[in-house]
Amino acid sequence: MHSNTHHTERAHPEKPLLQMKNIHKSFSGVKVLDGVCFDLKKGEIHVLAGENGAGKTTLVKILSGAHTDHSGDVYLDGALVRFVSPSHAAKYGISAIYQERSLVNSMSVRDNIFLGKEKTDLLGRMNFKQENDLARHVLQQLGLDIDISRPLSSYPLSVKQMIEIAKALVNESKIIIMDEPTSALNTMETSHLFEIINELKKNGHGIVFISHRLEEIYNIADRITVLRDGKYIGTSVPDRLSSKNLVKWMVGRELKEQFPSRTPFSKKKSSVILSVRDLSLNNKSISFDLYSGEILGIAGLQGSGKSLILHSLFGTFGKPDLGHMSLDHREHMVKSPAKSIQNGIALLTNDRKNNGLVFDMSVKENITLASLSKFLKWGWIQKKKEDFVVSRMFESFHIKAKSMEQTVSTLSGGNQQKVLLAKWLMTNPKVLFLDEPTIGIDVAAKHEIYKLMNQWRDQGLGQILITSELPELLALSDRILVLHRGRLSALYEQHEATQEKILRSAMGQCN
Repeated sequence: MHSNTHHTERAHPEKPLLQMKNIHKSFSGVKVLDGVCFDLKKGEIHVLAGENGAGKTTLVKILSGAHTDHSGDVYLDGALVRFVSPSHAAKYGISAIYQERSLVNSMSVRDNIFLGKEKTDLLGRMNFKQENDLARHVLQQLGLDIDISRPLSSYPLSVKQMIEIAKALVNESKIIIMDEPTSALNTMETSHLFEIINELKKNGHGIVFISHRLEEIYNIADRITVLRDGKYIGTSVPDRLSSKNLVKWMVGRELKEQFPSRTPFSKKKSSVILSVRDLSLNNKSISFDLYSGEILGIAGLQGSGKSLILHSLFGTFGKPDLGHMSLDHREHMVKSPAKSIQNGIALLTNDRKNNGLVFDMSVKENITLASLSKFLKWGWIQKKKEDFVVSRMFESFHIKAKSMEQTVSTLSGGNQQKVLLAKWLMTNPKVLFLDEPTIGIDVAAKHEIYKLMNQWRDQGLGQILITSELPELLALSDRILVLHRGRLSALYEQHEATQEKILRSAMGQCN
């Protein structure tokens, strides 16, 4: 066991539901887990914390049968088990909900819930009545009243998250693993999810919960176990582990501040870089200005139209219904993403896997993807020029990779996010749209991204920020625009904004 391990938990006499002892795992000769221990009790929420690349997901993938080639022992209810596949682990009552969801958008809600566990009669025919009854019963437990015959694609992420949990309940899972389950949820949806998790806990389920959000960890954990660089660092109950010490366990050093300090923003010393008039959202219109050197935050609940604003202005859906838009004091016609990039608008989306990065391409290829025209001469890529520019980006973004030829899929979440930011900065934007820029990344990587955003702000870049983490929104934004069902319900200067005011405005209440 690790020489710096810490134990500050209280004694629990009951036998663990799960024990993982001395787990070792390597990929291509690189040690990812080095003698890790972990246990879980019945009716407990045990948070697994650590930076990206600490080994958390690898550990739970061993538990769920997704990784089979490892050494060390796994005990379930005191009996030694060795899972050969996820379906084998599921038979023992273990379900996993990963960041990359296992749902199929084109299939119905019901078919997703029973995928791989279809109910059949004695002759092997599908028993849809049994599936319908069971699905409705489980979804009712989760407070969801939806049409289970509709395709999954017609529902938002928050509903998809509940459907993942419904799959686990239908499987009668004793252990439910949740890997970053709130990364795409807003404050209210997260609070609803926590109510459900606490209900599962009361019913005796053991929950393994992975999160990067400190506030969330302290809100939900019965115990916290920290991994760092594949090693076990310690286990503690939350009231014996301050958030400062938790970060120290995770990072190996103290982070002096969560949000780096910055110069106050002054509209008087700035000018409007982006002006939007009468953008149509859900049959309502919205107008706002963004100043150069400003970070404008956009807040709102699911369905308020936050991401829709950015995609409309970027041209994702073609030409939007828009009264007027000017960029850098010139009229700007939104036509397509390519045209927007050419004119100086960049959009970092909230889903780096599906519409941000090309996972089987290298770091270098991803970074230059949106700005290839800069490196073309007579139709050929100027390799030396590309290597030189990318190596500078590599250094300024502190991307941790063996080389810029390394495949993006092999990087940690935080480093993938930095590659994505580098890709958009490479286009030299005048305006940068950031939709959940710190989604699914650890405390130290977040801190680095905050510093980069402040640097760009000081250089005069206009930024529009969407984040479901309210402390982040309050700390980084110079002004905050709040939406309620496609309508602008409030606009706060930084000194006026509070979490309570933002939530009230997002719910359509007057402050």
